[in-house]
Amino acid sequence: MSQNPPSDAFLREIFQKVDTDRSGSISSNELQAALSNGTWSPFNPETIRMMIGMFDRDESSTIDFQEFRLLWKYVSDWERCFKQFDLDGSGAIDKHELKTALSSFGYRLSDNFYDLLIKRFDRTGRGNVAFDDFIQACVSIQTLTNAFRHFDRQQIGQITIGYEDFLTLVFSLRM
Repeated sequence: MSQNPPSDAFLREIFQKVDTDRSGSISSNELQAALSNGTWSPFNPETIRMMIGMFDRDESSTIDFQEFRLLWKYVSDWERCFKQFDLDGSGAIDKHELKTALSSFGYRLSDNFYDLLIKRFDRTGRGNVAFDDFIQACVSIQTLTNAFRHFDRQQIGQITIGYEDFLTLVFSLRM
């Protein structure tokens, strides 16, 4: 079942509501106030920072309307993905659901690693991950995977790099 994308008029109306200072662009604070993670708590500031970094094409540290249109689609796509893997309908992803999601994306990781992911991205201490943290976890893994692949020239899942190359890899990541 395909879903029709929202009209520009609809998105412009939302953009104008979110742009509370009427600057013509959305700041990280405005975006955080506008987004819901389904838990009645603010969107994770790190997720907001990451998304602005991904969609801020003019490097203004804000999102203009054209960038907002892309960000809206991105968040909507992640929301559909999240709901698909939130098997129990709890509004959060537990370890089993996270493993199912990442396995479907092609990742083969140990249970210990999933425990680490839950610990890293669970801000509530309940053993699960909210929508915004799910986005951040998945994008972080994808970003790290892409950086790893740059060094994994034979695509065997192992790399050998020097310390400075490692530091360069880590500090050059846009997450």
